[in-house]
Amino acid sequence: MSLRAAVLGHPISHSKSPALHHAAYSRLGIGISYTAIDVTEQLLPSLMRQLRNQPGWRGLSVTMPLKTAMVGEVDEVRGVARTLGVVNTVSFEEHAGGFRAIGFNTDVTGIVNAVRHAGASTPAAPVILGGGGTAAAAVAALSELGGGSARIFVRDPSRTAEVRAAGESLGLSLVIRPLTEAAKATAAADVVISTLPPRAADGLASEIAALKTSTPGVLLDVAYDPWPSLIASVWETGGGAVVPGLEMLLYQAVEQVRLFSRLEEEVNASVIDVMCDAVGLPRRAL
Repeated sequence: MSLRAAVLGHPISHSKSPALHHAAYSRLGIGISYTAIDVTEQLLPSLMRQLRNQPGWRGLSVTMPLKTAMVGEVDEVRGVARTLGVVNTVSFEEHAGGFRAIGFNTDVTGIVNAVRHAGASTPAAPVILGGGGTAAAAVAALSELGGGSARIFVRDPSRTAEVRAAGESLGLSLVIRPLTEAAKATAAADVVISTLPPRAADGLASEIAALKTSTPGVLLDVAYDPWPSLIASVWETGGGAVVPGLEMLLYQAVEQVRLFSRLEEEVNASVIDVMCDAVGLPRRAL
């Protein structure tokens, strides 16, 4: 029986996940095919019904705009995904002659490792840009890093249910404001996590550049296509450290590979090395 996995999202053609996963499974010597499937939130239930009737599925990577909707499509939600109500990973586990779909969130681990690798310690004045499912994971990551509060700047203040729920569940104090007010606070932050879609932070980047001030903190821009983003370029010009979204993608994908391959111990430095090579990242240690 052929083994399968995939990344789901809309749009999805830009995704680097297939390159990361193919490299990992090749290095592990396990025959898991990994494809990209473009699916909208409206069509997700139908797709999940189809997958449940097909043998060989090991797992799914879940990207925007499906991370919240996927919660209702799995049999069980575990770990921080249950706290957040946001799923970016589905693992299919054998159960009573069939399988169960289990939801996880590896974005939190991806953000924590990416920020720590850049040298950020406990954030004192962090900023999150965006208010969706990845922003909720960023709230959980800041909590894990030891932060007690965060400022959230969003394009639509009426669509912040996910980050508000994450803050309440984790005891993180949040101040939520419109993105139009973000420039000064963002430039002065010690950690900035941008979860905005590609180019959505361009206007903010121009405002920060116009301030003509230093940007001494760490910026993680989850968007990685195109790269460098305008906000990443402005941030680096201001003297700050920039973490590309590909690093977060790498770190969360490592956790997915462990789940999908069922070879926890074998997903070691040599596997991470080939995953880095597959997307042009410097080799990292975990």
